[in-house]
Amino acid sequence: MTIPTEPDRTLDRRAAMAKARQSRRPSRLGSAAGATRATEEPGRPTEKDAGFPALLRQTWQQAVDAPDLGTAVDTLLTLAGHVPADIQLRALPVEAEAALKVLVGRNWRKDDRATDRPEGASTAFLGELGLDRSGRILVRVPSKGPLSGEAELVDGVLRVPWSAEDLADYQVELALAADRWYASVRDCRNWLLAAGAEGRREVLEQLTEAALRTAPFVLYAGERRYTNFRDQNNLTGKTLRPGHPDCVLSSLRTIPLELWADSDVLFVVCLTLLVRSAGYARIEEANGTQLTLDHVALLLERTRTAYNTAAPELPAVPPPAAHSVLALGELADALAARRRELRGSSVQLYREIYGPLMHKIERVAGPVKDDAARLEAALCARLSERLPVSGATFAELSAALEGSPGWLAEPHGDFGSGLESLVYETVAAATAVFDADFAMSRGMRSLPALIEALRAEAYPTIAEWEIPHFFCCVVPSEESKRFFDGSASRLADTAWAISSRMQYNSWHFLVANLPKVPEIAARDHFVPPAIPDLAYYSDQHHNGHLAARVRFTVRSPQAVEVLGRRFDGFMDLRLLRCEGLPFDEQDLLAADRTSAFIAGATSLAAALVAGGTDIEVTAFDSRWHWATIAE
Repeated sequence: MTIPTEPDRTLDRRAAMAKARQSRRPSRLGSAAGATRATEEPGRPTEKDAGFPALLRQTWQQAVDAPDLGTAVDTLLTLAGHVPADIQLRALPVEAEAALKVLVGRNWRKDDRATDRPEGASTAFLGELGLDRSGRILVRVPSKGPLSGEAELVDGVLRVPWSAEDLADYQVELALAADRWYASVRDCRNWLLAAGAEGRREVLEQLTEAALRTAPFVLYAGERRYTNFRDQNNLTGKTLRPGHPDCVLSSLRTIPLELWADSDVLFVVCLTLLVRSAGYARIEEANGTQLTLDHVALLLERTRTAYNTAAPELPAVPPPAAHSVLALGELADALAARRRELRGSSVQLYREIYGPLMHKIERVAGPVKDDAARLEAALCARLSERLPVSGATFAELSAALEGSPGWLAEPHGDFGSGLESLVYETVAAATAVFDADFAMSRGMRSLPALIEALRAEAYPTIAEWEIPHFFCCVVPSEESKRFFDGSASRLADTAWAISSRMQYNSWHFLVANLPKVPEIAARDHFVPPAIPDLAYYSDQHHNGHLAARVRFTVRSPQAVEVLGRRFDGFMDLRLLRCEGLPFDEQDLLAADRTSAFIAGATSLAAALVAGGTDIEVTAFDSRWHWATIAE
């Protein structure tokens, strides 16, 4: 099937509408959308309070049952072991930060020390601990009223007695923390003042675009939360359009700097520093934390140390002279330059993602070890048996493919093209070799249509393309039926739901690689991912992830070259486990080489098409997933 350049416009409208009214779920192919036959299996029920709400309840109960205050706090900070405590510690406003240091010795500043709490001291103030529905720990301090009046709590509160000595220590710690806060605010205000009205306008425009083109994030400055996520959002995103009066960044454009809230000042300047250090992607590395100059300095210092360790042969990036805006801005620029150098070298950057808080941490991968080498050898052996190329490594397989790419355009096995066969066999091999419950890879159905549009510079036409222009091949393991009550029908429906979502991702990323003509700028898109990631406990916020049991994943996005243009995020390989052990760094390294093999084949196919060969991907639709999984 050839996907038309402008879908549905070349079809008879009545036939197109009839087709649109049919369900695309594999188990209901040919039936009207929304209809349920009496004999068909029902879809998997999804409890409205499953996922993150269930984790919060579990966390709170464990904290209530904890033998002591320190254990209870650790349970709340880690969400019962699902995230590093460091993230939550850096989410605390100054009062809560000072209180936890005094009460239990928990603090994110490495130069601070725990305060001893004498046993049996009399109570001078009865404080509280709580957990709100965003997962943040709450602390009632002497200047605050009961927590029940301040936020939506997961449940009740834990009573925390403070001694007179605790109160005295808290005064000292709070004074120090407040001094740091206000010094940070003054520095940021001065920087914004020096930027002038035009400079501030440019900063706000850049950050508005960043919020619009970045995946969901939640950031704090003091007590205020800034997010583009769902109903609570106060930043441009899926709900708030650019210029909406409810968007903080939009509203600040017409407000004199003197009237900006301290939290807004910190948010704007610190977010600017993060973007300067690595583009929009760095924002998610601050997800769930406070934005102050000290917090930004910590994130940038960790990055500086990692980059210097990764490339000892290069001149070391020096530490900042101070935690001032100017010094941190120089460091951010130096890190951005070094990151570009590292990405052009053999150094492998990747991110760890902690699903409950959507927090990302950039890592530098170590060397390929025996585990990754064994995985690659097993993958290549399987592919050598099933494809007309052979090699013991992906480098050898790719070299063989480059030597004779013509078969990618010819029928192979059960597929209409070698490209389709290569995608399927590689994904199927990944499911088996990585012990995954699902593996998948996405791409574009019609390379000829893309090349024709690029040659004509028909960017508005590309912007109009819809999800059916893309594909995703999903291959589950046979054992994965156990997660869906042993039903092959439900497994096929789940695989197709995953495929549909991945097609949306391709749709979402493609146009970000094109010139920003008005039609491209106006269309919804995110900045394409460029480095792989490992994710833990992703079955929390996303309803689709919850329904498909997406818990542990590896994602390896790859660029594909079409007509000399680099398309970042054009395809990826994803591995999924619904339970058991998470994937590790060696899995990621092997998966990244696997993904690069598919991307290389796609680039070769694009070159063939540019030379006049016709290659269309017609497999991997709803019917294909039903036939290969359920039948």
